[in-house]
Amino acid sequence: MEDQRPDLIVGIDFGMTATGVSYANLSIGSDSVRWIQKWPGRSQANENKVPTILVYPNHTHTPSSWGFLSETAAEQNMGDKDYKDWFKTFLDPSRLRQKQAEDPSGSPRSMQEVEHMYEDYHRLLYKHIEFKLSAELSGTPWHNAFVEFIFSVPTTWPPQVVEKYREIVQRAGFAQCRNHTLSIGLTEAEAAAVHTSLEASGIFQENDTLLVCDAGGGTTDLSVLSVSDTHTDALSLRQLDVVFGATIGSAAIDYDFEAYARSKLEYAHLNAPLPTLPEEVAWEMMKSRDFQNTKCEHGGPDDAPIFSVPIPRLDPAYVNHTVGIEYGEMKFTREELQKLFDKQVHKLVGLIDTQLQNLQKNHFGQQVNHLILAGGLGHSPYVQDQLRARYLNGGGHSNARNIQVRIAPDPQLAVCKGLVGDRLRRLKAGKPVLKWRCCRASYGTICKELYNKDNAQHIGRSTYKDPLNGKVYVTQSIAWFIKKGKPVTLDEPITHSFHRKMTPGDPRRAFPTSIVESYAGEPFLPYHMDAGDAHVLCEIESDLSGADESKFKEKNRRFWSLGKHYFKIDYEVKVLIGAADVRFELCIAHHSTPLDFHVPLLTTCAGFNGQKLSKDQPIKVEWQAPPAMELPPSMEREDGILELQSSPIRGGNRPVEING
Repeated sequence: MEDQRPDLIVGIDFGMTATGVSYANLSIGSDSVRWIQKWPGRSQANENKVPTILVYPNHTHTPSSWGFLSETAAEQNMGDKDYKDWFKTFLDPSRLRQKQAEDPSGSPRSMQEVEHMYEDYHRLLYKHIEFKLSAELSGTPWHNAFVEFIFSVPTTWPPQVVEKYREIVQRAGFAQCRNHTLSIGLTEAEAAAVHTSLEASGIFQENDTLLVCDAGGGTTDLSVLSVSDTHTDALSLRQLDVVFGATIGSAAIDYDFEAYARSKLEYAHLNAPLPTLPEEVAWEMMKSRDFQNTKCEHGGPDDAPIFSVPIPRLDPAYVNHTVGIEYGEMKFTREELQKLFDKQVHKLVGLIDTQLQNLQKNHFGQQVNHLILAGGLGHSPYVQDQLRARYLNGGGHSNARNIQVRIAPDPQLAVCKGLVGDRLRRLKAGKPVLKWRCCRASYGTICKELYNKDNAQHIGRSTYKDPLNGKVYVTQSIAWFIKKGKPVTLDEPITHSFHRKMTPGDPRRAFPTSIVESYAGEPFLPYHMDAGDAHVLCEIESDLSGADESKFKEKNRRFWSLGKHYFKIDYEVKVLIGAADVRFELCIAHHSTPLDFHVPLLTTCAGFNGQKLSKDQPIKVEWQAPPAMELPPSMEREDGILELQSSPIRGGNRPVEING
């Protein structure tokens, strides 16, 4: 199905406060990127995004409304309903635990509750996407059309969270039709960078460096990239430094405004009781169009020195001049709102400064030419002005002396449009816009290492004598195949040779292999599993149960052989690097055309002579930029022992064998 040209490409940017959906309808011969603007509850207006909101009646698990339908007075103010918003970041267990500690009553009670909200929202989103776009397809019904759904993810999400997200959106309905596929595409900063490079390529010159800042509702992602191929119609990007992310966004401004308004209302309530509890009124004031419009216009030409926000259900005769209440409204000054913005701007500047400092350390002398702002917070006139003032003449950074602050085209839609644009580029030019990356972590496998008494790393280690070949091995060693900071490309798999030993007739043909992760830099990568921060990320399984034993190499089969008779199975594992995942393909050695089956959830299988050999769940990987344009060292096998042929770890080549 990878070779099948899609009828429809759909890019989805699931956001903290709102969600955007873009698409390209290739079934009608168009490659223009459009986006859904008509949503339930706003059929008479064009809205670029739909609110990420659910409302549940009390004691039920089925939402009564979502998106704009949740913004009616009946849904917001009824005491028998539970209003759910700002839940995006809670899919990360660390963020959920933090929120539960800070606000036990206002946070989800469990991860199961978070996953349930995710699934409900995406199910309703999918139904609307199907309703809107099925009518635009030409010549084929929705359930038979070739549709590709591409999702972005925050930089802050670890691999396990990204994989969980993939599982949830599929359960919600995405890619459940036979010809529909689902993929996790670019991170949010990468997608924004791709969109900017496609829509505003004229502003870039060859080898320009751009720092893309996607500041949305709940998270902010940064990525530094180098521009190349500007003289062609296929401009390319290459990351130059680690992708940064933090929980910075416009939702924090809403949260702080709600807390500030509540404190004022509580003061007034002590002097003269209000008809509604201050915490309920403050929340409604924050959600009101009056405040949301003022927030979006802050720093713009129409920014007024004083603004008012209506207080729901308050008698106009109620007055408290101390907190600015009169005529049923509460007055605020521009400076009060500015303080709320400044908290986020301060964090944002700190994140950008750290990125520039790291770039200077890793790429000394590399000048950043452009700071590209995208996302809801990046669209704010006040944030834009503050960053221009901060980085005028570089803001104290020697590598940003001539930096120019620019706004991404369609900043609120940059992510979802970038997802579709990148896929269209691959279809047209055969290559993505962003081709080179480096992992933010190192990945390897647990293996046995041939014992060497002169190797200091082997002193005191437990050993194991293989009964089949009589050799002594050190167990629980690690062979690193993707190293932090090393360049990887989407177009060329990283191939590793392994072997297994198996006695004739042994029914155990499915061999698990542990994939190990470490965030240590290459000089500090742990040598063994009980050292450093190495931990098992996932397991893959090499299933040889259907393979013909006649295809294996026999060892010690002559009657005069002293060793035990066994089969030696040589095979290769190809590590296929995706934009946000890693897949594995198993090939029997000396057989150049393994079958490759692609099944739901991007699970990859490979075959030998038509027989299934391996199955795995994809690993999601966080990426860093390549410091040099060269592939990681290859790994080859000599006489059945895995050797690192170059760039040895901790000195000297390491003879290692995959466990088993």
